[in-house]
Amino acid sequence: MKGPVVPPVRVALAEAVHALPRDPGRLAYEPKFDGHRMVLFRGAAGEVVLQARSGRLVTAAFPDLAEAARALPDGTVLDGEVVVWSGGRTDFAAVQGRAAATPGRAPALARRLPASYAAFDVLAADGADLRPAPYVRRRERLEALLSGLGPPIQAVPMTTDPDVARDWFETLPAVGVEGLVVKRLDEPYRAGRRAWRKLRHTDTRDAVVIGFTGPRERPSALVLVLPDDDAPVVSGPLAPRLRAEAGAALRGLPEPVGGGTATAVGVGEVAYRSVPPVLEAEVAQGTTRHTVTTVLRLKGGGERGG
Repeated sequence: MKGPVVPPVRVALAEAVHALPRDPGRLAYEPKFDGHRMVLFRGAAGEVVLQARSGRLVTAAFPDLAEAARALPDGTVLDGEVVVWSGGRTDFAAVQGRAAATPGRAPALARRLPASYAAFDVLAADGADLRPAPYVRRRERLEALLSGLGPPIQAVPMTTDPDVARDWFETLPAVGVEGLVVKRLDEPYRAGRRAWRKLRHTDTRDAVVIGFTGPRERPSALVLVLPDDDAPVVSGPLAPRLRAEAGAALRGLPEPVGGGTATAVGVGEVAYRSVPPVLEAEVAQGTTRHTVTTVLRLKGGGERGG
């Protein structure tokens, strides 16, 4: 692929805050959707590449978005969130099911669980790398690029009014929005740095279980995928009650297929047995020397395939 910005790219990140930042005239506020981070490349020669936050290429898993991206001008690179809508709200387990689909299964899943792309930044357009440009200019170009396009690729809402942002924060969780992302209007796109800020409703998050360690009847830990990140993480050791509950839930799932490794900070490569991405868990993340993901409770999940 040729162009001013080519895969893989490092994405800009956000640091958690616990109160709504206010700085009139200097900040932009966007809803934070509960989905998978994805960079969308429309190459100068017409090709389309989709990249997850980890750098993994996921084009084959989302043929519907790849086809929709062909309507973008050559050389466009967008940053955004993939979501799947179900029952009037976003469904993160469905997104993970889509991301885990084999190329053979992906077209059928795309028809059954169509994806949407909530774009919140533009990294390249018109043959130029826009990452050094201030956010306000990038936002103007993003809106111009997508104004005539429509679903499934759309720009996320944005406001510079903190009172409107507060209203969003209080009302949008009903549709699966987990909080707000706050950006400085004059700031460039800082790849790999936590220059943005994010305000979540709670310190807990819903994650999708994709595997486990230890015996299936009483797993020692769960392997999880969290919103906004496709890289698996290994939870901390499960409490005895949760080991029993997880064992019962895993017995209701198909036998593991294949296997794999997941990287947990401070632990290294951990072998695990995989399961279909249909079971969810509420988790909390804390940081001592390393980030620790603690499973608080298990949540039911319906069969979505993959």
